[in-house]
Amino acid sequence: MPTRSRRRLTPRKRTAPPTLAKVATGIEGFDEITGGGLPQGRPTLICGGPGCGKTLFGLEFLIRGAARGEPGVFVTFEETEEDLVKNVRSLGYDIADLVKRKLLAIEYVRIERSEIEETGEYDLEALFIRLDDALRSIGARRIVLDTIESIFAGLTNSGVLRAELRRLFAWLRERGITTVITGERGVDTLTRQGLEEYVSDCVILLDHRVNDQISTRRLRIVKYRGSSHGTNEYPFLIDRRGMAVLPITSLQLLHTATSERISTGVPWLDEMFGGKGYFRASSVLISGAAGTAKTSIAAHFMDAACRRGERALCFQFEESPAQYTRNMRSIGLDLDGWVRKGMLRIHAARPTLYGLEFHLATMHRDVDEVQPSVVVVDPLSSFTGGTFGEVNSMVMRLIDFLKGRNVTGVFTHLIPGSGPANEVEIGVSSLMDTWLLLRNTPPGQQGGRHLSILKSRGMPHSAETRSFRLTDEGAVVDGELTARPARRMRS
Repeated sequence: MPTRSRRRLTPRKRTAPPTLAKVATGIEGFDEITGGGLPQGRPTLICGGPGCGKTLFGLEFLIRGAARGEPGVFVTFEETEEDLVKNVRSLGYDIADLVKRKLLAIEYVRIERSEIEETGEYDLEALFIRLDDALRSIGARRIVLDTIESIFAGLTNSGVLRAELRRLFAWLRERGITTVITGERGVDTLTRQGLEEYVSDCVILLDHRVNDQISTRRLRIVKYRGSSHGTNEYPFLIDRRGMAVLPITSLQLLHTATSERISTGVPWLDEMFGGKGYFRASSVLISGAAGTAKTSIAAHFMDAACRRGERALCFQFEESPAQYTRNMRSIGLDLDGWVRKGMLRIHAARPTLYGLEFHLATMHRDVDEVQPSVVVVDPLSSFTGGTFGEVNSMVMRLIDFLKGRNVTGVFTHLIPGSGPANEVEIGVSSLMDTWLLLRNTPPGQQGGRHLSILKSRGMPHSAETRSFRLTDEGAVVDGELTARPARRMRS
């Protein structure tokens, strides 16, 4: 029998799969969850109910693009150029200047629904001519159509509607223009016509919901052809700086850990941690009943950070900045001085002002702006409107965010005498690296306040309970009081 020659098999070289070209929107957080932004040269549909931020998304897409040297066209069917300029001025956007510099063109197309009749062939040629002229006038690479319902308001034939939608989208694709089209949400569909989402390459749903009189905005990527993307609902906020999307934190726990130690700001408390204090970038919970000096111990920690030349950020949910700094002066801490020097920022807000996601998004923005090394949240127990799971999720995401930026987080928490809030406290404490428990001396007994360390992962720590008092020189243990001259004390 003839023998077959054996060929040596060599493994094939693996080539990386081609990646979809994308255009960065410049919207904070959005480009992260989409892996780079919107599909380049393709249409993207932004849909949602009234007041959810569709128009603002489109405008910010163009404004951020203009800052990168990519001119854009905003086609509006509802607002005139004058009204649009006025409406976005409150957010700090000077689009009139961008128009003057040929970085933005606003094309107002007036459509009266009463004048539209479905007779003969529906023709978009007039619209195409106007769009083409606007694109050429500034060499635009981006375009926003706001809103698509206005174009096809008079059409009732779904076959004609689908054909014209495909024709419009194909016209935009041929020119390689990255397009954002806004659409109003339908009753049981993403849009009123229920067709736009099928011919779009990327569909993003914006939602504005109200639960227990607290509003929350959320974003979800419904589909993204040719690209992986986040599939969760992402909270986002709209404030004076525009839009910001808050990505869900990673579940892989990939943040690094350091052995560096930083002072608690209280010498005797440092001794309880071997004379070195907390691990940097760790999470610390200070819990106790009312009046146990939780806020004071946290304030000492911020003061120590500022003394080291590091920035500190405090989220205060019970006192105004003026009241907070005044109260800390009574224990010898001049936080006002650090505020004036720009070393400390105090963000004060009522916890019921907005939802948990909005609070979390605000914290993200402040941390990115201030770039602190330490953050204090005082107190977590203020978020009584959230359920056990919601508060746990918020704290976990905040801790993960801070650890990823090498920031040490200190959280205070009020332990109530009884009630369901105990469950929230137990759940939160399991997320912490270090847990300090503060207690008051029972009425009628001698002594001040008591501190014990319930846990501190990765380091030796004292198992004893220290008794201390608050004086005009700060938190002082009882043993130091007998060795020093008498001073004013706070009970």
